[in-house]
Amino acid sequence: MSVWIAVLATGLGCYALKLSGLVIPQRVLDDPRVRRFTGLVPVALLTALTAVQALADGRSLEFDAARLAGLGAAVAALALRAPFLVVLIAAAAVTAGLRLLGL
Repeated sequence: MSVWIAVLATGLGCYALKLSGLVIPQRVLDDPRVRRFTGLVPVALLTALTAVQALADGRSLEFDAARLAGLGAAVAALALRAPFLVVLIAAAAVTAGLRLLGL
């Protein structure tokens, strides 16, 4: 039952967030601090999601060499300004290759 409460609370929170975007006055949205915040939040959320996916297994931390090497390959491809599809393929190939080798 607690899962459904969490699902409903999350749904209501998402709806309230969407509604607040329509209700907030334009002068608040034009504030430089708000613009900076809205520019940085997606970066922080994506970084957190990447860290959780790369370092967590369920509720525990797991330093999996193959996943970390795949993440490193993705970072290297991004540093070389590779297209996003190439970044994904590089990360998947490195991770799969190391798993195939038993690491």
